[in-house]
Amino acid sequence: METILSLLAILTGLLVRLAIPILVTALLIFALRKLDAHWQKEAQAPLAIEKPDCWKIKGCSPEQIENCKGASSPLPCWQAYRSPNGYLREECLSCKVFLDAPMPTLHIEPRRM
Repeated sequence: METILSLLAILTGLLVRLAIPILVTALLIFALRKLDAHWQKEAQAPLAIEKPDCWKIKGCSPEQIENCKGASSPLPCWQAYRSPNGYLREECLSCKVFLDAPMPTLHIEPRRM
C-alpha cells in the first residue's frame, strides 16, 4: 500500500512539474497564433487614403505632371517619394499639401463570434 501511495505521489509531482507548464505553454502558443492571424488580417485591410491633387494645389505645368511620380502613383505624393529606408523627403515635411492632408483612417470589420 505504501508503494502505491509513493508511486502516486511521484506521478502527481511529475504532473505538476511537467504537464501543467506544457499545457500553459500550448495555450499561450494558441492565443498568440490567433492574435498574429488577427494582426495579419488587419494589416491587409486597405487604409482609406484620400489622395490630394498636389499638382493642382502647387500649380504644376503639364510637363511637370507628366514626369511626376506622385501624380502617377495611387499613393499620396509624399508616399510616392518616400526614400527606401522609409524616411520622408525634407521638402515634403514642410509642404502645404502634406501638412493639410487628412489623417488616414483604418476601417476594421466588427468581430464575428
